[in-house]
Amino acid sequence: MNKKSRKESLKEFAREKTPQKLKNPNDLQVRFRTGFIYIAITLVCVLVNDISTMVLLVATAGICAGEFYYMLRSDAKLPNELLGIVGAMLYPVSVWLFGLIGAMLVTLGLLISLLVWYVFWMRARVADVGVSLFGAAYTGLLISGFMVIRMSDSLEFPWDGIVILAIFLSVWANDVFAYLVGRKIGRHKLAPRTSPAKSWEGFIAGLAASMLVWAAMVFIPGLSMSLLQALAFGLVCGLMGVLGDLAESRIKRNSGFKDSGTIMPGHGGLLDRCDSLFLVAATSAILLVAGGCIPYGF
Repeated sequence: MNKKSRKESLKEFAREKTPQKLKNPNDLQVRFRTGFIYIAITLVCVLVNDISTMVLLVATAGICAGEFYYMLRSDAKLPNELLGIVGAMLYPVSVWLFGLIGAMLVTLGLLISLLVWYVFWMRARVADVGVSLFGAAYTGLLISGFMVIRMSDSLEFPWDGIVILAIFLSVWANDVFAYLVGRKIGRHKLAPRTSPAKSWEGFIAGLAASMLVWAAMVFIPGLSMSLLQALAFGLVCGLMGVLGDLAESRIKRNSGFKDSGTIMPGHGGLLDRCDSLFLVAATSAILLVAGGCIPYGF
């Protein structure tokens, strides 16, 4: 038996031993498996150390930026995808290395590069420069708020990672409870023209879930946050999560897309899963620093 035949025999043996429900999974099973892998990768990267967290954010920013520019091209825009994706991926690295000054340097460098591109490439328009810069800031700069939290001197290992995971959990809880309650008792549409499936009932349930997760964060060592602050921060971050979700829905609707991509079977694109996370990452970092919950060390 040659090498090719042996390989085919092994594949056939594996197919025979695979349970039928796994051979032809339904949509819910596909969504669960993809979601499980996404959550597992997030847990490992965030809990290990600063570098693994930064790598996760860099990969997320790069993939989401690519999906963003792909959709905008269908909306008659001509963004500079190379500069935009590189800029988005540099934001978390720059914050990790140089703090907020690093983010300012990346923004300046990206803007200068886009202006050079605009001057010397006659087809480029000012709107294309704006879209390129916005895409990098939207997917890279905002999510770098997690690095600000991760690098705080008051949070020791593993609590620095647990704070970030708790913020992730608040976003997931917001999404899940909004979906479940909205599907069960949702009657009043929140934004029918932008996202017809969302309801006010689900919106309120999602905010409550976000506030509960933030309330639990008061017990994290190194995080100087009162219960009243936690509830207020949970409310604000919950609102930012919904705004981010609606903003991405508006982008998809204007571009004629149902999903931002296909990288996550059953869920669509990575941008579909991170749309709420971007604004929450930046908002939570600002609130925790401005509220005196973690020291400003940049």
